[in-house]
Amino acid sequence: MVVTEKCDVYSFGVLALETLMGKHPGELLVSLSASFSKNIMLSDILDPRLSLPSDRRVAKDIVFAATVAFACLRSNPKFRPTTKCASQEFLSRKRSVANRLQAISLLQLKEHDLYMDDEAKFQSQKSGEIVGLHASSST
Repeated sequence: MVVTEKCDVYSFGVLALETLMGKHPGELLVSLSASFSKNIMLSDILDPRLSLPSDRRVAKDIVFAATVAFACLRSNPKFRPTTKCASQEFLSRKRSVANRLQAISLLQLKEHDLYMDDEAKFQSQKSGEIVGLHASSST
């Protein structure tokens, strides 16, 4: 295996999920490719020691972090963001998710196209890979 930036960004995705889940996401990572993963909700994988946030901004931050994590965990490295792209999203934080935390599935997060460059978006849309979250711009 050749170590590349895409490996680094994958590792970041694992670490981000571990932070959100309160444990290593090993089993979840294996199950993401299975068809039943589309029925798993984001709220179901969050650290059970913590209550779900009542503050809407905190919930949006959790969804945002999970979206970045799942973008970094795409099975095809070509469709993962670069480390620079992922960090710039955190710094600019200009997108917000319209759905409630409990209404967002892992499939939606997994297939969100937020971090793809134009060429990757084009190829992905051609192959029908993108489902996408409802996202809106905010300041």
